[in-house]
Amino acid sequence: QVVADMREKRYAQEGIGSSYLFRVDHDTIIDATKCGNLARFINHCCTPNCYAKVITIEAQKKIVIYSKQPIGVNEEITYDYKFPIEDTKIPCMCRTESCRGTLN
Repeated sequence: QVVADMREKRYAQEGIGSSYLFRVDHDTIIDATKCGNLARFINHCCTPNCYAKVITIEAQKKIVIYSKQPIGVNEEITYDYKFPIEDTKIPCMCRTESCRGTLN
């Protein structure tokens, strides 16, 4: 967590507007900010059509995105980021009927 916090601050200082950090478990956070596949661009939604799950394959943890329903051509893929609750709120832009208003 300490390294992830330092990277977020450094990215802000470097003018990098978004960071792509994904918590795998208590001790591991994957940083796809500068290198990662297209899944790092999946947006948050309060009523998502997918969910993320961490699985272990041959002793390595992997992040897998599963669909919750059929997803149509050109339909956006979304999942709930499940950010921890914090005092400083990040506004949610999903605009669904059951939008919580914030990501955290």
